[in-house]
Amino acid sequence: MTVPATGAAGLKSATVQLSFEPGAFRCGRLAAEFADEWVELVAAARLREGAARSYLTAVKVLLAHVDATMPDAAAASLARGEPDLQRVVADWVRVLPSQRRPGSRTPGWHAGRVRALIARRMEHPGRSVAAGWQGWVDGAVGVRRGSSSELDEFSRADKKKLIRAALVARRATTARIRRGRALAAGGTDPERGGWLAVENLLWALWSDSGACEQIPDRLPPAAQFPAALHKLAPGGVWHSKRHLVQFLLAELFVTALDLHAYRILLMAATGRAPEEITGLTEDDLEFGPHGVTITFTKGRAQVRRRQTFTAESDEAGTLHPAGSRLDAAEIVAELLELNRPLARLAGISPVPLFLRVSRPGAALVARLLTRSRGYAFTDWLRLHGVTVSGPADIRRLRKSTKVEKAIAFRGRISDIADDHSEKTFRGHYAHGTTLRVIAGEVITAAQHRWLDTALAGPTVLDENAAQSLADPQTATVLGLDPAEVEALRSGQLNMGVTDCTDPFASPFGRPGQLCPVAPLRCLECRNAFVLPSNLPQLLLFAEHLQKLALRLTPTHFHTLWGQSRTNLDEVLSSRTAAELAEARRQIAEDGIVLVLPAATRVEFDA
Repeated sequence: MTVPATGAAGLKSATVQLSFEPGAFRCGRLAAEFADEWVELVAAARLREGAARSYLTAVKVLLAHVDATMPDAAAASLARGEPDLQRVVADWVRVLPSQRRPGSRTPGWHAGRVRALIARRMEHPGRSVAAGWQGWVDGAVGVRRGSSSELDEFSRADKKKLIRAALVARRATTARIRRGRALAAGGTDPERGGWLAVENLLWALWSDSGACEQIPDRLPPAAQFPAALHKLAPGGVWHSKRHLVQFLLAELFVTALDLHAYRILLMAATGRAPEEITGLTEDDLEFGPHGVTITFTKGRAQVRRRQTFTAESDEAGTLHPAGSRLDAAEIVAELLELNRPLARLAGISPVPLFLRVSRPGAALVARLLTRSRGYAFTDWLRLHGVTVSGPADIRRLRKSTKVEKAIAFRGRISDIADDHSEKTFRGHYAHGTTLRVIAGEVITAAQHRWLDTALAGPTVLDENAAQSLADPQTATVLGLDPAEVEALRSGQLNMGVTDCTDPFASPFGRPGQLCPVAPLRCLECRNAFVLPSNLPQLLLFAEHLQKLALRLTPTHFHTLWGQSRTNLDEVLSSRTAAELAEARRQIAEDGIVLVLPAATRVEFDA
């Protein structure tokens, strides 16, 4: 069956053949039933190579299990109750996890795909399915989905190294191809000018895709090449005609390794996922006077989004810019310029941005970037001498961009997850090391803030300390000037429960504003001074808190008054029994009452 190749968006000719032979299994009848559903599902859902192959793999794994464990496998069928196929399938689901590493997601995928095919057959009016399958399809699949180990983002240093290497590689690619095309423009038809002239060979490859087939037939053996051709070889000598043709193609067109640099730069410039970048074609680009608007397609989420990128121009008179800037409009325009001739030769329209030349057989073939051996991202890193910590996976670059976005938006998930869902951000991006470190720093800062608040209580002075306030040295130790000392001793700064050195510099209000929470929070304020004269009000305030503790829930009381009560208990415990008795006598004889704002007489537990 012919299906579109994975990642071949925009390439009408990029297809692969998937075959399935039911006769290769002992349970041929069952295999044919699954084959019918697989073929129709792939056609109806327009599945690409990866998805179509995943269903086929799951079916083959099940059929192999049926052949191995079912004596009468030839009679197995979804339409028959006997032999008992449901028992065999249930046993297959049970043993699936043991065939993979712990936590693998493959068992769940296999079981889910087989169940989807059976469910599809049950909906077909002309195909019978045994009655017992309905319960299995409606119930749980019977195996855990598993989990994947999420990739961490690239460090900032690694990302800089990647971008720097990609910029260098991009310049080298552009220079090489333009040099080769200029040389081809000076060539002529090899039939007239000769098959051993480099410019003529380049002219042939530039003009006709069939030249890939003709050149090896017209050239003599590599050992008989002239010195001019051998000088072009990386090692100084060509060992085969095939290697020469590959070299000449690379002088005219973009290769698979070249595309890695452009993918890195576009991902860094746009912040998009790898599949959104490599699937772009000229139809997804809309150039304007100030930049380009790109339509990104995310196949997994079936979402298309447009985003505009403004072209950056150097300021007038700037001879030495601060550094290389990532201009998405310039990068995509350059890719189009490089790939249009190759698309024309291969008859591909619209022109894909990530198109590369290859020669797997004897003809020129244009393909998208793949993970072929020797052309993978790891091979590009090795070629350019770039080392990164952790796995060499291009998807980590996308996560680095998401981390930078999270920092820029100060953790507002609605803004960070503007190109996917908030659930996706929490599941795939929020776990990154950088965000965890930042979150840890935020938590630590908050803990320090509350710890400082808890430890920053009032300054408590006993009778002797209060008398020594007149001593300039004592006042200096306490951080008081003579005017503040005099105001404390005369009662001018009395706030009710305590005295205050500066009611207009409250940590609970704006600078210059009279303290908005006095006297309720004086016992939690570092500006407060507790003098012996405050003891009667402190005792009354303790009674007030005791009443509140009886009326409010423990959680609510602790939230509102827990720190004040702790500090108050510490102050009262430092007083002698005689001092406390004298204070209670003053309350009784002088009729002292607690002075609090009227609003504090009512508490709402909400």
